[in-house]
Amino acid sequence: MTLAHILLVGSVQFASDILNKLKKRYSIDYFASKSRQEFIKDCADKYKDVSIIYHSPDAQAVVGPFDAELISHLPPSLKYIVYLGAGYDSINVNACEQRNIYVSHTPMAVDDATADVAAILILACCRNVIAASDNLRLGRFRNGLTMGTDPQGKVLGIVGAGGIGRTLAKRMSGFDLEKIQYYNRHRLSTEVEEKYNMTYVDFETLLNTSDIISIHCPHTPQTTHLLDYKEFTMMKKGVIIVNTARGKIINEGALVKALERGQVLAAGLDVFEQEPVVHPGLLSHPRCVLLPHIGTFTGESQYKMEKLVLDNLEEAIERNSLLTPVPEHSKFFNK
Repeated sequence: MTLAHILLVGSVQFASDILNKLKKRYSIDYFASKSRQEFIKDCADKYKDVSIIYHSPDAQAVVGPFDAELISHLPPSLKYIVYLGAGYDSINVNACEQRNIYVSHTPMAVDDATADVAAILILACCRNVIAASDNLRLGRFRNGLTMGTDPQGKVLGIVGAGGIGRTLAKRMSGFDLEKIQYYNRHRLSTEVEEKYNMTYVDFETLLNTSDIISIHCPHTPQTTHLLDYKEFTMMKKGVIIVNTARGKIINEGALVKALERGQVLAAGLDVFEQEPVVHPGLLSHPRCVLLPHIGTFTGESQYKMEKLVLDNLEEAIERNSLLTPVPEHSKFFNK
């Protein structure tokens, strides 16, 4: 791809040093559309020769999701979308494939920061940290504060054993847990299980036997409401639920009911079903630790993510390939 025309649909805020080097070598334009309809119109006009789109989530406020409708209007010249994010549920990758457009994302770059937040949420839920902090600020010190629980001796269940799930297992291995078990679409190799001290179980067993359940699977039609009313009834009474993946994986109404009846002791959430709107039952519950989707909200992580996107962009230009294609498109880039 020697005459690549690149369109930035979204901002590069941290890896500007890399972007500036690329600008000296390639034709790079900044997206200037003010609405989704204007962007669609521009795709047939001033963006008609674009071959690669750099896409970051901040542009979704203008263009909305890259769903089948929007993808149908992308220019025929487009070959690649390089996306800033590990989760890519805002892009219809099947519709892209039908048009021979291939998509990359940023796994690995988000592993450390997101796993750190998951570990923070687990410990904050165990030790009732938010309620304790609120109590202190209200001048009550420990008066009326309920006891926390220790992570030691507990069973941690990890749903989704990709990079983030494995990194969480590594983080939590120092807390003397009884066991770290996981469920994944595909069982990990024995070598990887041993490296991270993880034991494979089926999904039902994980629900039945875990004291702490942490969600790290992608959001797909199959994982929407993976934790629903039925699943909460299958869990141990007093379970702790943590979600740093995608909000729609948990039915928040079902979670609120499980919290109210004590089936779930506490919930730590960095993502929400109708983000940025949060279910009022979660906001009002004293044992919910709620964060505004800060899993990768560090300068270091954002730099790593943007660098990986720009590395994918350069790989597409120079070698007509992608370094980290989404799983659905990896079959086109086997090396």
